[in-house]
Amino acid sequence: MILLLVALFIACALALTLLYPNMAAIIWILALETSPDDWLDRLAGTAQHETIIGVMKAFGLVLAAALMLRHGVRRDRYNPSFAFGSMFLTGLMHGLYPGLTLLSSLRSLIGSASSFLFSFARLPEDFCAAVVWATLWGPLCTIVFGAMLAACGLDHMYVVEQGALRLGATGEPPFLAGFALIGIYAGLLDFLLRPRRAILASLAVNFIIILLTGARAPLAIACFDILALLLLQRRIVHLAGAGVLAAGAVLFSSWLGFIRVIGLTQLGEAANLSNRGIVWPYFQQAFLSSPLFGWGVGAGKIIIPVTSQIDAMLGTNAAHNEYLRLGAEGGAFGLLLLIALMALWVVRGTTAMSPTPRWMTRCIFIGFAVHSATDNTMIATTSSAFFLWASCIFATAENRARPAA
Repeated sequence: MILLLVALFIACALALTLLYPNMAAIIWILALETSPDDWLDRLAGTAQHETIIGVMKAFGLVLAAALMLRHGVRRDRYNPSFAFGSMFLTGLMHGLYPGLTLLSSLRSLIGSASSFLFSFARLPEDFCAAVVWATLWGPLCTIVFGAMLAACGLDHMYVVEQGALRLGATGEPPFLAGFALIGIYAGLLDFLLRPRRAILASLAVNFIIILLTGARAPLAIACFDILALLLLQRRIVHLAGAGVLAAGAVLFSSWLGFIRVIGLTQLGEAANLSNRGIVWPYFQQAFLSSPLFGWGVGAGKIIIPVTSQIDAMLGTNAAHNEYLRLGAEGGAFGLLLLIALMALWVVRGTTAMSPTPRWMTRCIFIGFAVHSATDNTMIATTSSAFFLWASCIFATAENRARPAA
């Protein structure tokens, strides 16, 4: 009976998604950005964090399947999902990490590859526009939803760390910052294509959200991408204005200590705040114990068991470094294959763009590569929104270039 109900639910979700794919994409992105694995899990009190994430990613698979059925399938020879498939096979041949079952590895393979499956569908421009809209304004919608929950006494909007406020809305501050950073990416590229005041407003909102979350890496990458845009457009006056704002922030830093990024510089406590120095050695050891082919997709979830004292102390067993996690799962072979396919995927996807948007997009992915050294950029729910957005901008460039060709 349970299997029948699950099958019925999937069939209904697929039918509705086939009829209204644009609305389904908007709802899915907004749902991802509110982090239901956090606020819904707290309200229900069921400790079903992984289950909720699985359901969210499963709907992404339904959406990708609906798009393929509705608009057709396209070839994508450099899709990064092939690297995860290769890691899965080499893990089976080498032997899985002790405690990692075949079913768990297969589930992790589906979760890791699902974010890239949209690139196999032919995405129309109206669908891509809907995704861009949701990406731009999703963080603000999350703030509004979080304020509603807080007003009802069901959740909190912020946390306090080392005397500084961190905005989290309905989830953890790093996740909110990650989604706002994707909004920055979308806004910068959309502003290059169609300069509008609404886009500037979304950029300002998302930048302020990142600042209030206190997430340092997203803030640095957002600044890097904004400077890259100004340099590509040769806007010297705006560059000078950015320098003045930065100088003002330094000058009045003593008044802004309640903002975590500034408060940490005053306290001199800007290193190892996520306890990366504790978790990284475990992943390094797993990588070095099987350096060529790794331990199979999904090994990163059990290298530090959820029942360990470290997980209980830190509240997470994540690597906070995708290169270490992927190295432990796929070894040097899998990690280098993924990096190569990702680079080729981006180069091919941006070829149809005009020069300035092309280099802006490549700068965005350079920032993403840097961000991956300190955060879980390819396993967290932010990856689903990011790679859907990337597939959409590649598809839009291809669709607009096709009539001319």
